[in-house]
Amino acid sequence: MARIGRYDNPYEVAEWHRPLPSGTTCEPIKLVTDDRAVAHGWLYARGGEDTVVCAMHPRANFSRHYVVPGLVEAGFAVFCENSRWLNNDATLIHERVLLDVAAGLRFVHERYDRVVLLGNSGGGSLYTFYLSQALAPEGGRLTKTAAGDPLDLNAFEMPGAAAMAYVAAHPGEGHYLLHAIDPSVVEEGDPVSCDPALDPYDPANGFEPPPKESRYSPEFLTRYRAGQRARIERLDGIARERLARKRAARESGDLRGAMATDFMLVYRTDADPRYVDLSLDPSERDYGSLWGRRPDLINYGPVGFSRVVAPEAWLSTWSGTSSQAEIATTGARMTLPALVVDYRGDNAILPSDTELIASSLASPNVTRRSLPGDHYGFPAEKGRDGAVEEVASWLRGLS
Repeated sequence: MARIGRYDNPYEVAEWHRPLPSGTTCEPIKLVTDDRAVAHGWLYARGGEDTVVCAMHPRANFSRHYVVPGLVEAGFAVFCENSRWLNNDATLIHERVLLDVAAGLRFVHERYDRVVLLGNSGGGSLYTFYLSQALAPEGGRLTKTAAGDPLDLNAFEMPGAAAMAYVAAHPGEGHYLLHAIDPSVVEEGDPVSCDPALDPYDPANGFEPPPKESRYSPEFLTRYRAGQRARIERLDGIARERLARKRAARESGDLRGAMATDFMLVYRTDADPRYVDLSLDPSERDYGSLWGRRPDLINYGPVGFSRVVAPEAWLSTWSGTSSQAEIATTGARMTLPALVVDYRGDNAILPSDTELIASSLASPNVTRRSLPGDHYGFPAEKGRDGAVEEVASWLRGLS
């Protein structure tokens, strides 16, 4: 079978494409969180900087993020942080990742006069979620996770920031999956079960494999989007049922039952019609999804988001109806100056997603920029290098 992946090496797509400027130092930092976990950071600087730009993702490796060389060269320090859940969304609780963010920001506030957040991809919704809590009125922070487990964020120090830049950010991982999950799955335990009437990759519904382009009718899309929401709600119900069994076991003194985690298998999560019908949410993107050029095949494979996930993590991170980390909600407390940069050829973040971010922020000062490039800013000299220039120019303007 011909290669269908989008990138030659998908493991290095977020890493820098050119060397660090001469004189750059890298200081590795261990961050102990308030709830006794450990996150890790890397501080890049040449000395004398008064502003540090922070970059972080809930689970991806940002230790060598592509913005580092250019921002350091432009005169800024850069702090890259990895959460306790590096490369693992199976048990990732977004509310707890906020404590990892807080530990990182405490560290940089000790070193720099001005702290700026840079939210790339999932880092955009993570940092906005964090700020929605850090900037909340006294006593107004969350006291429970999306699964209902107690976690009083009012009890923790959560330092703020001076401004925030969004670069190819998405409005929330739940929002992303709500649009990408396949509603034609009939049985959650069967990876090939299918309702043909909702199959996005059935020619009867308008699908065409490349080099042709699919076209879906408005009637099909209406049913399809409703089916996606219904499946998310069904998975929410499964998650809450499994959590109820754990809690009942705990109340009855069954320690093994209380500890047992019944992981959810979420099949087929690469099925947004916009991947193959480019007339929907039009942009400069090409045919296919973030993962590759044949989402009709990738949808059935092992690669994808939220494939194996604990019930608590599903509700906290991937549920578009239960997650508390959605910018549509959290943006109402994001009042800092903001820069929103999108890549016009992005296969993952589409124009309506970027518009949702910009319109959801409560900031009175939102600057918009649009650049060529795919989700990772390739080709680099037009996309990611251009994004770094936009961020550096914007930061200088805030001085």
